[in-house]
Amino acid sequence: MKIVWTDFAIRNLKDIFDFYCAQANKKVAHKIRRQILSSSKQLINNPYTGPVEPNLTRLKKNHRYLVSGNYKLIYRIIDNQVIINDVFDTRQNPSKMNDEK
Repeated sequence: MKIVWTDFAIRNLKDIFDFYCAQANKKVAHKIRRQILSSSKQLINNPYTGPVEPNLTRLKKNHRYLVSGNYKLIYRIIDNQVIINDVFDTRQNPSKMNDEK
């Protein structure tokens, strides 16, 4: 399997990084970003690790998620690719997942 990040997911990861740079420091921001990226790598060999994302079932696209710290990596499996659609902060209201999809 190959991991592919959507522009939306990359933007969210960058926003998370920028937030922690401003609120904490760059060392913390790098650590959180590395943790998220490292978590995504397990999907290469085990793409069905994550359960179906219940907040997105209405889209009928079989979104799954993987938890990394306070974040959910929302992804789908298409052919031989794991498409990461979003990095979602689990401290937000889950209904926000549907806002930009």
